[in-house]
Amino acid sequence: MPLQADSVGVSLALVLAYLVGSVPWGLVLVRLVKGIDLRTVGSGNIGATNAMRAAGKPVGLAVFALDFLKGWAAVALCAGELVGEGPLTPLAAACGAASVLGHCFPVWLRFRGGKGVATGCGALVAVDPLIWVIGGAVWLVTLALSRWVGLASIAMGLAFPIAAWWRTGEHGAAPTVGAALLALLILVRHRSNMRRMLQGDEPKVFSKPRAAGEKRG
Repeated sequence: MPLQADSVGVSLALVLAYLVGSVPWGLVLVRLVKGIDLRTVGSGNIGATNAMRAAGKPVGLAVFALDFLKGWAAVALCAGELVGEGPLTPLAAACGAASVLGHCFPVWLRFRGGKGVATGCGALVAVDPLIWVIGGAVWLVTLALSRWVGLASIAMGLAFPIAAWWRTGEHGAAPTVGAALLALLILVRHRSNMRRMLQGDEPKVFSKPRAAGEKRG
């Protein structure tokens, strides 16, 4: 039976959403498969892109899927099953945001985590799948034109609040606000990528690998 949507139930849902989001799947899987600390290779990021570079495409895709599921579970389970709140409610948006914050600032890693893209996508799917589909289409088009994963992620993040507003309008302000905050977080977490793109140092997908030991984003 779901908890009542009182202060205790809401607080418990938010804490659990944060803890679900804070599980560092990239760090765990790369250590299991390669026996290395993902934070010491490539960009040092614990997300799917760096995991793919460090341990191969299957591991990178697995990390993306698990990080994606963190965001979905935060909304569907922590807000939906635990408290009984629907997907287009403020609590659902808050739980999704809590999971993204958990991924970006995990307590287990001294608050140094990933960039939150996959987890944010999972949360948006639980809120409204079409918002994610629209953002995903923007990601694919941007990646195809630029071959920069970072730029594609930024463009997708900016598309999310526009799609959320189009889908819900004034009757669903919470998803739009949540998507806007996600877009802001994606921009902040991709500052280094933007700097390298402006300098011409950002690696592109399908490009020739760089020399061993050279830092990548």
